[in-house]
Amino acid sequence: MIGRRTLLAASAGTFGGMRQACAQDAYPSRTVRIVVPFAAGGGADAVGRAVADRLSDRFGRPFVVDNRPGAAGNIGTEHVARSAPDGYTLLLVGPNHATNAHLFRQLPFDPVRDFAPISLLTSAPYVLVAHTGFEARNFQDLLALARARPGGLSYGSAGNGSAGHLAMELIKSSAGIDMVHVPYRGSPPLLADLVSGQVAVGFDNVLSSAPLIAAGRLRPLAVSGARRAPALPDVPTIAESGLPGFDVTVWQGMLAPTGTPTPIVTRLSVELAGVLHSPQLRDRLALLGVEAIGSRPEEFARFIGEELTRWGEAVRRSGARLD
Repeated sequence: MIGRRTLLAASAGTFGGMRQACAQDAYPSRTVRIVVPFAAGGGADAVGRAVADRLSDRFGRPFVVDNRPGAAGNIGTEHVARSAPDGYTLLLVGPNHATNAHLFRQLPFDPVRDFAPISLLTSAPYVLVAHTGFEARNFQDLLALARARPGGLSYGSAGNGSAGHLAMELIKSSAGIDMVHVPYRGSPPLLADLVSGQVAVGFDNVLSSAPLIAAGRLRPLAVSGARRAPALPDVPTIAESGLPGFDVTVWQGMLAPTGTPTPIVTRLSVELAGVLHSPQLRDRLALLGVEAIGSRPEEFARFIGEELTRWGEAVRRSGARLD
């Protein structure tokens, strides 16, 4: 009897493993939701929809964007953290996934423990722009003016704790300058006041700033990434303009709930690399001002760890809080 029970248990385990393997081989058998924790129409939403379209073609099953905005991205993120780890609910994340861990005293999820990294999707620099009447013609001029007038210059951002706010705080601490922060409720009002000269300088994404730069309504001082932006090839980086090693980008990546089967995570990562390197998606993303990346899960996990460390220091220096 003992031998028979052992054999039956072993058989059950074998058949259970076979059922799981078959289920994973058939993945996806129904619609997959990609939760974007921001409102429709923004940069994250655009990237999510572009990726979802190509994944739908690749898998032959619908991948759809599910916008769940609120609380600086925390509402949608918590929803995915609490979802079944079966590969049918995924999360699009960006810099807020790292900054929120330090901006909020208590989160209803752990940004590392509760998620399985799949792939880094895209990366794009910010551009530091100025009102056309501002004295600074480039980044070196801005540093010289700020040092000559401690606390006498203002800079705008899309909001307290936003990437543009924290990027400028990194510049302030690295360059030893003091500027006054003016937070706005998003990018549109910031750009409006930059154009009118109500605020001197501020960081914004390349996509929304490039038309204003081309029209001569804003002056670009520098871009924040390690390399020059393809959309603004004549604009130097901050690293080559006086702060070596400076590299701040807006990125998007994909996560799944912790516990999602490794074969599903691996397959998603491989398929994402394929679509991100396809000319169709690469060109579509280039029109959004972002670069297609693609990475292995372990590489993305390492990247998230580095971002958590980097922004933790920036938040500490800024004193910013969102709760």
